[in-house]
Amino acid sequence: MTAYHHVPVMLTDVVSALRPVDGDVFVDCTFGGGGHTRALLEAANCRVIALDRDPAALDNARSLASFGDRLTVHHASFSALGAVLATLGIPAVNGILADLGVSSHQLDTAERGFSFRNRGPLDMRMDPTQGRSAAELVNTEDEGELLRILREYGEEPRASRIARAMVLGRPWSETTTLAEAVARAVGQGGGRTHPATRTFQALRIAVNGELSELSALLPAALEHLLPGGRLALLTFHSLEDRLVKRFLDASSGKGRPRDPYGNPIGPVHLRVHPDLAPTDPENPRARSARLRSATRLPWTAP
Repeated sequence: MTAYHHVPVMLTDVVSALRPVDGDVFVDCTFGGGGHTRALLEAANCRVIALDRDPAALDNARSLASFGDRLTVHHASFSALGAVLATLGIPAVNGILADLGVSSHQLDTAERGFSFRNRGPLDMRMDPTQGRSAAELVNTEDEGELLRILREYGEEPRASRIARAMVLGRPWSETTTLAEAVARAVGQGGGRTHPATRTFQALRIAVNGELSELSALLPAALEHLLPGGRLALLTFHSLEDRLVKRFLDASSGKGRPRDPYGNPIGPVHLRVHPDLAPTDPENPRARSARLRSATRLPWTAP
């Protein structure tokens, strides 16, 4: 198994949002290369429970062995947050982090099939031991379903032409072959992004059920935060960012009808903090990142 490398995105901002102090317990829902977890463990005498659905990421726990039992790593999707905490007998924690981006390791490892720039098998599974690959998806779904995936998960305006090209060009097995076919179907254009960018995003989201995973994580995170606990979520594309923003707005009472005293009607669970964009120009893959954070309130409004 190849070494797992990932540059942690907005590291200083994430640690500032989570504000670790001695005795805190955190969940890093996307352990990856362990960069965010390491920063938390170095910032205070705290504990981190780390999750990752990618088996390759679990090997990074060895590089953090010096932290001893302050770190535990679990092979699990972040939608399993509640189940993992129940197994550990921990009802709630001081902070929860999720970095929703694809890691540099996954993009740069050709055999994982995430990148249209590296020739490799058309896989894209976060956990290569489970579920169907991107090749299985594009080779078996009908044109209508492929069209839906491209429109819904890639927001691809030329989805019909791409879906048709996918069906006509079957079978597909390699990343670059599919990327070249997409480029032929829609034209290279003069933009900065490759014509297959949205297609590969859409397929990756569909293969991994990313939006349903996130939809399961958000209420579970709220349920398992202690009063005063902090939530930090790094988003990388508009679909997941909208989902996170709507959840935070709903949990903070934003947009709800108000009573005669100006209070939102219904329970208020979170105080949402201003979102942040990256300022580090050395990591171009983080350009689209946005950090959204909130604090669990110790009370709910009537």
